[in-house]
Amino acid sequence: MTTTRRGFLGLGAALGGAVVLGAGQGTARAADVRSRGAWPTTLNLPDGFHPADITIGRQPYAYFASLLGGAVCRVSLASGQNEVIYPGLGDGYMAIGIQVDDRGRLFVAGGWGRTITVIDAASGAVLKTYEVGIPHSCVNHVTVTPEGAWFTDACNGLLFGLPFGPDGSLPGQDEVVTLNLSGEWVQGPQDVITSAGVAPTPDGRGLLVVNQFTGGGTLFRIDRTTGSARRVPLGDLKLPTANGITLHGRTLYTPQQTDLTAVRLDRTGHNGTPVLRLTDPRFDTPCAAAVYGERLYLANSRFPLPPTPTTKYNAVSIPLPV
Repeated sequence: MTTTRRGFLGLGAALGGAVVLGAGQGTARAADVRSRGAWPTTLNLPDGFHPADITIGRQPYAYFASLLGGAVCRVSLASGQNEVIYPGLGDGYMAIGIQVDDRGRLFVAGGWGRTITVIDAASGAVLKTYEVGIPHSCVNHVTVTPEGAWFTDACNGLLFGLPFGPDGSLPGQDEVVTLNLSGEWVQGPQDVITSAGVAPTPDGRGLLVVNQFTGGGTLFRIDRTTGSARRVPLGDLKLPTANGITLHGRTLYTPQQTDLTAVRLDRTGHNGTPVLRLTDPRFDTPCAAAVYGERLYLANSRFPLPPTPTTKYNAVSIPLPV
């Protein structure tokens, strides 16, 4: 099943289709795993705040990007208190991917606005904005490495990179890198969401990108110097709805629709083995995941529920499964 641009805009997230998992994979229920600590296991977001991604840095705060207006919300993991630190640009704008770096900067993917916005995670102040891509580009998801930030283009075979200076400084507009994906990469039609979630390889030398179009949903390893792509064999596992993937050690967490799959990768990210499929009654179309300590946090997009100003949204946490 493929997702069109119209479906993405109308329903708020590039999600849909069945989850296909290989035979013999273990299945567990997160509710059966004993909770640790007294921190809340449900983080409530403001009404109408339609989350598309979640990120957590060194400090115990989660940050969420909203598909409705492009706002950014910060939530304390310890208390659950939430605060909108950046209001976004309003109707017609969106924020899809979001990641925080070790310097307390938030990197926000602006969807069809073709923008990348860098925000101070403490104050919400805009540090820098960039315009990237081509007229039909949709800046989708983002990952941050020590060398820079990388963004997927949902509807074109492109990656955008912000290379950091030796002191961690942000690049100028003319230093933004655009990579054309090549090799085994197969791009869908321009009105179909193809590139989704992105994460570094365990050794940090490459990038992992979800292609929702190819082969029913495929993971690719990308050479971040050349853009050359190679499929990562995952057995029978398909990733038709995986968006905000996250890497923890050598485990890649891929939330989809109603469940979460953990994939064990080799050091270089060329091969992967699904090791666990996990469900939880609190999962309400989880769209992205992030790790803090011994817990995994997942943002619920509630797809296909139509978003309204009063729709309730949240994120849930579970003990780190593997």
